[in-house]
Amino acid sequence: MAEHKQRILVIGGGFFGMYIAEYFARRGARVLLCEKDADFMQRASLVNQARVHNGYHYPRSVLTALRSRASFPRFCTEFADCIDDSFQSYYLIGALLSKVTGIQFEKFCQRIGAFCEPAPHSITSLVNPNLVEAVFTTREFAFDAVKLKQLMRARIEEAGVEYRLSTRVQSVTSAGGGIEAALVSDAGQENIDSVAVDQVFNCGYSMINQVLGASQLELIPLKHEMTEMCLVEVPEPLREMALTVMCGPFFSLVPYPSRGLHTFSHVRYTPHYQWFDAPGKAYTNAHQHYDRVTKPSAWRSMIADAQRYLPLLSECRYQESIWEVKTLLPRSEVDDSRPILFKRDYGLKGFHCVMGGKIDNVYDAVTIIEQQGLSL
Repeated sequence: MAEHKQRILVIGGGFFGMYIAEYFARRGARVLLCEKDADFMQRASLVNQARVHNGYHYPRSVLTALRSRASFPRFCTEFADCIDDSFQSYYLIGALLSKVTGIQFEKFCQRIGAFCEPAPHSITSLVNPNLVEAVFTTREFAFDAVKLKQLMRARIEEAGVEYRLSTRVQSVTSAGGGIEAALVSDAGQENIDSVAVDQVFNCGYSMINQVLGASQLELIPLKHEMTEMCLVEVPEPLREMALTVMCGPFFSLVPYPSRGLHTFSHVRYTPHYQWFDAPGKAYTNAHQHYDRVTKPSAWRSMIADAQRYLPLLSECRYQESIWEVKTLLPRSEVDDSRPILFKRDYGLKGFHCVMGGKIDNVYDAVTIIEQQGLSL
């Protein structure tokens, strides 16, 4: 390839990293994508609700809701072969402790232009009216993460992205007007290679600070949660449904297409504990921590609380739990927003850190790349 082409390194082979790598390759850059695991999309891109958000989740952050509304049709069209739209989505508003009322939720949906209407009696008859104030029919889908991974792998290969699996970017330094990155293979520290590039996009999600710490750069303030997502087989009347109870006594039951089951998550029990990255603080490697800790399930607590709202949930059959480190910007705790993290030239010219809170945030990332004049 011609030497004058921009050389770009992308760190992290989750959905964000793959999408950004393809984006630049199709604009003529020489792109190297490094993923520390043996395959793509094995962490947060796989271990999540698989929900394609359409704004309903964020009545306390209208900006996040509107961004979801804009991204939803785009994502569903671009990745139509990976979308499961065979079920009906319902949002239930808790009667106690909820941070929104049924009327407020309905007005919020009108404000963001999202489909919302009272659910039929066949659905409302399933809930405990003492704990659920209102039930709404909504429109949200799920994505099959395995199909999405296969599609994205084919796309990056077609675009000419060079990629290295089982390869970790250990550190970055300034060199000759660009950046030199040290790479470590899965075989061990002695297998160190280096590459010279013009720009680096750090898309490591929960590991985004690993490269910063090893490169003597200031850590980005981030909150990490050890989270449990239960996979369950639901009773027949709920098979073609997604149910979300909000906003406060909050749990969700969403189809998980890659396994033919439903994910079950609970705002109180899905996050087991948390820790923070902060400037001046010793860095905790999220994946090493994940590997060494025991992970006792909170399934019994989850279902004991949820079946009070919808008694039929007592017939769910627990299959297993899938775990991951969920990473958030600390300010997301205030209003449940999911802003994009985009740090341009972070400590080094040409070194950019990118993170999103949900899968369709990738379009916001691309918009910022273009607004910042980084799209070649």
